[in-house]
Amino acid sequence: MYIYKAGVIGAGAMGAEIAQVISYAGLPVVLKDVNQELVDKGIAKIRAIYDGRVKKGKMSPEDAEKKIALVIPSTDNNSFKDVDIVIEAVPEKMAIKQKVFQEVQDIVPETAILATNTSALSISELGSATKRPGRVVGMHFFYPAHVMKLIEVIPGLATEEEVAADVMTFSETLRKIPVKVNECAGFLVNRLLMPYLNEAAFCLQEGAATVEEIDQAAVAFGLPMGPFTLVDNLGLDICYDVVQVLLNSYGSRMKPAELWMHFYEAKRFGRKTGGGFYPYEDTDTSKIKALISKAQATSPKKNTKFSIERLIYPMVNEAIMCVEEHVSTAADVDLAMLAGVGFPQEKEGILHYADATGLDKVLAELMALHETHGDRFWPATSLRRYVAAKFLGKKASRGFFEYST
Repeated sequence: MYIYKAGVIGAGAMGAEIAQVISYAGLPVVLKDVNQELVDKGIAKIRAIYDGRVKKGKMSPEDAEKKIALVIPSTDNNSFKDVDIVIEAVPEKMAIKQKVFQEVQDIVPETAILATNTSALSISELGSATKRPGRVVGMHFFYPAHVMKLIEVIPGLATEEEVAADVMTFSETLRKIPVKVNECAGFLVNRLLMPYLNEAAFCLQEGAATVEEIDQAAVAFGLPMGPFTLVDNLGLDICYDVVQVLLNSYGSRMKPAELWMHFYEAKRFGRKTGGGFYPYEDTDTSKIKALISKAQATSPKKNTKFSIERLIYPMVNEAIMCVEEHVSTAADVDLAMLAGVGFPQEKEGILHYADATGLDKVLAELMALHETHGDRFWPATSLRRYVAAKFLGKKASRGFFEYST
C-alpha cells in the first residue's frame, strides 16, 4: 500500500519532528494535539527546522514554505478521515497510547495503519486494545527525528506482514534507514543502550571515574557523545520509563544503579530541566556533586576500576542475545547501532567490533567482569558456543560474520 497522506498525534518535540520529516518527503501530514497552543508550538518547531536549512543554504525560502504548507495543523481527530497512516507520539504511557488509538480507529479508513512511536512498550498489548490489531505496528523514530536516520519497525504478534512491509517502504520514502525488529522489551537499540548507560552510572557511584572522565573515554572510543551527555539530551525521565520496562522483562541484569534514582528524585532530567549530570541553565554544580557524593556514600562497592570495555561489553553481550533470540540479524544489529547510536563507522558495528576484538577475548573479559560485578555481565550462551567452536571472529575468518583470508 502506498502512503499518500499521514497523520501525527502529539505535537511535542518528537511529533513535530516526525511531521517535518514527512513533509520534507513531499507528503501532506496532519499534526494534531489536544489544544491550539500545543499545535502552534509544534508548527513553530517545524518552521525552525526549515529556517535552519535555509540559513545553511540547503534549500530556498520558497521551497521551505512549500514544505511547511504540507503540514496541516489540527485539534480534531476527524482530520484523520483520509490518511493512510497515523503515527502517535504521545507520552510513554500504555493507557494514553491505547486511548489515542481507540479514539481514531473508527475515523481513519479501514486500510489505515496505526503506528506507534513508542521506544519500549509492547506493540502487541497496544494493538490488543484496538479493533484492528493487525494494522498496529511500531515505528520508532530516534531523537532528533529530523537528523537521525534509523527507524525501528516492530510488528506485534497480530500485525499483518504487509503492514510491516508497508512501513519499511514508507520509512525509505522518508529517506530513513528502517530495521525490522521482532518484538521484545526495549526493542533493539534501547535494549543495547541501557546496559551501557547503566554501567556508566555504576562506575560513577563506585568512584571508578568522574562524569567527565567517563564521557571523555566514550568519545575517545569513537561514540558521538558520552553516556551522561546522552542521558542529559534524551531526558532522564524518558530513560527511567524505558528501564522499568527492561527491568520487568529481563530481571536483575537490568537493575538500575542507585545513582539514577538520586538524580530522578531531584528532577534533574537534563537539558529540559536546566540541569542533569551537567549544568545548563542551572549552573550550581554543588547540587550535582552532592547527589553523586550521596550515591557514592551508600554504594556497596567503592573504588572499582574503570575501563571503556566495562561500558561497551554489556552492549556487545546484549547484542549477541538479540541475535540469539532472533530479534534481529547480526547485520541489522550493526546497522541499527551505526544509524541509531552513532557507533563508530570505522568499527563497522558492534558485532563487527566484537569479531575484530576476538570473541575469546570478549568472553574472557565478560567472565572477569562477572566475577567482580555480578550477573549483569553473565556471558550470552551463544558467545560461549562460538568460542568453543573456535568461531573467534576475524582472526579465525569466522565469527558473527565471515571474513576472507
